[in-house]
Amino acid sequence: MVWSIVMGPLRELFATDDRQTLEFFVLGLQDVSEAAVDHQELLYNASVLAHYAQVSTRGNIDWPAPENLSVVFDHFVANAALLRDAHMIETAGAQCLLLTGFFEDQMRGRQSIRWYAERGAGFFRRAAMHAPSPPKARLLDILANRFEPWRQRHARRVSTSRPRRQVSRRPSSRQATRR
Repeated sequence: MVWSIVMGPLRELFATDDRQTLEFFVLGLQDVSEAAVDHQELLYNASVLAHYAQVSTRGNIDWPAPENLSVVFDHFVANAALLRDAHMIETAGAQCLLLTGFFEDQMRGRQSIRWYAERGAGFFRRAAMHAPSPPKARLLDILANRFEPWRQRHARRVSTSRPRRQVSRRPSSRQATRR
């Protein structure tokens, strides 16, 4: 009973819904984008980030969030059978965008960001050719052509939201004895 009383006012801090998550990423990407950025592209990119923020790497629904770029390679590059489906091709592009952009710092030491960014743009380009509607095809083609700027915005989004650590400039014991 005490737990429910304490949790009442704090409940909203512990849970977010799809809309709140999407709004969080829309605002974050707006912060690192030029004023003239295309709204539809912004929404698509925010929806990719929001989706993977809410999907487990071990999830049984839809396509799980990738753990790293090696998983993307195994699923989409080495296994071309999945790339016959427009949705799967788009998923491959979105996962490359997520991992080479938002998780660039974590992936950089393990895989070539440039190589996977090129694959991601290619996946979006191929998805555009197989898209179910002309508007979707146009959007995916634009994402293919603007993959690198969006990848960089994703990376900037992370760096601007990370708290800055204050480094104390205390003199070392050697410096202190020299004074």
